[in-house]
Amino acid sequence: MVSRAQAVKEAEIYYDSDDADHFYFHVWGGEDIHIGLYEDPAESIAAASHRTLVKMADQLGQVSAGAHVLDLGAGYGGAARFLAKEFGCRVTCLNLRGTQNERNRTINRERGLSSQIDVVHGNFEDLPFEAQTYDVVWSQDALLHSGQREQVLAQVARVLRPGGRFIFTDPMQADDCPPSLLGPVLARIHLSTLGSFAFYRKQLLARGFTEKAVLDLTPHLGTHYSRVRQELVAKRAELRKHISAEYIERMLVGLGHWIEAAQAGRLSWGILLFSKN
Repeated sequence: MVSRAQAVKEAEIYYDSDDADHFYFHVWGGEDIHIGLYEDPAESIAAASHRTLVKMADQLGQVSAGAHVLDLGAGYGGAARFLAKEFGCRVTCLNLRGTQNERNRTINRERGLSSQIDVVHGNFEDLPFEAQTYDVVWSQDALLHSGQREQVLAQVARVLRPGGRFIFTDPMQADDCPPSLLGPVLARIHLSTLGSFAFYRKQLLARGFTEKAVLDLTPHLGTHYSRVRQELVAKRAELRKHISAEYIERMLVGLGHWIEAAQAGRLSWGILLFSKN
């Protein structure tokens, strides 16, 4: 079992490097480094990733201009800027990666959104916020990096106001897939398990949440990882000006493991929306 401190450190190392910064910003999807919803398996990663934002916002419904949203694992802040412009709300980005946080702040300044968006360095297993502070907690494809997901969900419950909503996506193991079949996938993120639809339902219901919507969108997971790998192969020569050859080759192998697991039906992904009672 990976310790909580080790999991946090591994996540920080995984993303917080020049290689990772160039890869995720220039290959994975730009501002939205999250899994996309694909209308065409050949369409751009950025367009598909943005479609996920729109779909999640549709599921969430109306957010008042006075609402305060917390984005866990905010990356480069694409979701925060989308929400701030779409609803006029205030957003706090909580993220562990310094390079991503700096790029997030820079883009916010350039677009005149610094007054609406705060960027906080920290990890979601120990949120540095007062209880019942937020109306919405949002997260995209970040919770898998925690070695203590139960603790993350407890923190979400603590900082949400009564009636507040928690909406998130996460690459997960299929409900009927034992972790023993996911060795290469888990090795890439240095953890021993992934979440699952059943896991999140059980944990959130036990913490006083009500399920509002769970959309199983698993086919898009394999499509997304395949598109990312295709882009990395196509741009390999150009990317070597900014990303080490070792990082590129390691990423190609890792992406291949995720694609294989998705094709074997061992992974799942979707949008989950719960409200706090």
